[in-house]
Amino acid sequence: MSTYTTLIILSGLVIFSYLFDLIAGKTKIPSVLLLLCLGVVVRQMVDYFGSKVFNFSPLLPTLGTLGLILIVFEGALELKYSPAKNAVIRKSFFSAFFILLCTTLSISWLLYELSGSSYYQCFINAIPFCVVSSAIAIPSAASINREKREFIIYESSFSDILTVILFNFILSNPHINVGSFAKLGAELGVILTFAIGACLFLLYLIGRITHHVKFFLIIALLVFVYAVGQLYHLSALIIVLSLGLFFNNADQIRLPWFRKYFLYPKLAVDLKQLLQLSAESAFLMRTFFFAIFGFTMAIEQLEKWSVLIIGGLILLVIYLIRFLYIKLVSKTDLMPELVIVPRGLISVLLYYNLPQNLRIPGVETGLLFLVILGTSIIMSLGLFVSNRRVTTSQEFGDL
Repeated sequence: MSTYTTLIILSGLVIFSYLFDLIAGKTKIPSVLLLLCLGVVVRQMVDYFGSKVFNFSPLLPTLGTLGLILIVFEGALELKYSPAKNAVIRKSFFSAFFILLCTTLSISWLLYELSGSSYYQCFINAIPFCVVSSAIAIPSAASINREKREFIIYESSFSDILTVILFNFILSNPHINVGSFAKLGAELGVILTFAIGACLFLLYLIGRITHHVKFFLIIALLVFVYAVGQLYHLSALIIVLSLGLFFNNADQIRLPWFRKYFLYPKLAVDLKQLLQLSAESAFLMRTFFFAIFGFTMAIEQLEKWSVLIIGGLILLVIYLIRFLYIKLVSKTDLMPELVIVPRGLISVLLYYNLPQNLRIPGVETGLLFLVILGTSIIMSLGLFVSNRRVTTSQEFGDL
């Protein structure tokens, strides 16, 4: 493949992704779903013409991790804290925690009954199917009202963080005991201390950089800190969320020494530019990740009845548990919160981080693709119906 052909393909992907975003705004079909389908179609064309295929699979974890960092960071940069939001933060945390736990237990039991593998193996294979993808949920929630949108941003971010903590905890502790939880507590203490230090250092740094290249350095440092934390199996996504929240709410801290050394007149302008850069970088990473995932997916796996049946049962478990939680615990409106539970980027990342010896035969990329596809379609239909109801009620209200 020549240099110019490669450039045409890469730029074409970005153009298509931009068009898909415009389509998503009108139809409520997630742009990542269209990117996945684009990747699948391109792969079928390549196979049909017998062209040589490059193995893109090793790129997926790197692209996905960068996309996850930037998407969570972008979402956190848009959140403004006030004491009045304590309720929505608490509500979203408990929603993410209990739904994750119940869904993981239910899907792991389902895999245990169907596969006959050990319960430990089934539990860790179930985790990737239980995380709400902030990469899809946050952009998809853009059209709903502000209170519900903030709930979705917090819930999906908490879901990402709690799932990574759970995955690392289970992976490091095949046999769980009191010492396992003590170690987890110590690790969380370390990561929170590290997060505070990183927040103060980066805010101090951003106010004193005079070089014209400024924000890519901040993002590079954030990625570096995240990677170091993950190398030691720490849930470094906490740092990403903390940094975004800290940057956007630093002006609310009234300590004189803090305002003297860390705040500066152009902070609001710089944060706006940082948010813009993060959003566009996240768009780029998301584009390449989902297109490549669709390209590398073995589409023939979807022809297996076993994959379709297991995928259908997993979808049933996901929505049944969320329905029961909203009805019995939250006791709020079902829509659109019921349907905004897409699986996506982090599900794929967790799957690729599963050691080969722990993977269950049949629980493969085809099943993951089916669940991602199913949750995205259900979310699209649910948002379309929900938005039509809101529009109709507003029209009647104006009469």
